[in-house]
Amino acid sequence: MIASLLGGGLFDVAFPNGIARYALGGVLVGLGVVAIYLGTGITAGASTFLESTLSYVSGRSRFATYRASRDWRVVFTVGIVLGAAAYAVGFQGQSWSLAGSGWTTAVSPWRLFVGGVLVGVGTRLGKGCTSGHGICGVGSVSRTSLVGVATFLVVAIVTANVVAALGVVP
Repeated sequence: MIASLLGGGLFDVAFPNGIARYALGGVLVGLGVVAIYLGTGITAGASTFLESTLSYVSGRSRFATYRASRDWRVVFTVGIVLGAAAYAVGFQGQSWSLAGSGWTTAVSPWRLFVGGVLVGVGTRLGKGCTSGHGICGVGSVSRTSLVGVATFLVVAIVTANVVAALGVVP
């Protein structure tokens, strides 16, 4: 039924490997968000990871506000990384070792760094990250998050098209 609504071929293009892995991922993300909320009363999101981590070593009041929630935030962020690694090893056949013969990218290190800085600035300006706004905020029908997610999508689509039109490659 969904395939007929999307014109058949469009569904196959959007989900070339089928929809099951995306549905399972959505269920797991949803369960994680529920577990974090029920366990802590805090909406999940990764944008405060750096500040909560700095609260381990800094006595500044800015970082002190994260002391009560910093442990789960570190576990949350490590889980994001380990989840991606488990997926790559389990479903994409990637190998990994501490010797450095694991995942590679064609993107220049300086571009990765600049991209990371821009993402960090964006999460602070946007008062949160795409995971917090996109998963938790939209799920709770927060107007701020709905506007934020629409803005993220529009800017990402425009940026991707401009970059592609300019012929920029990794």
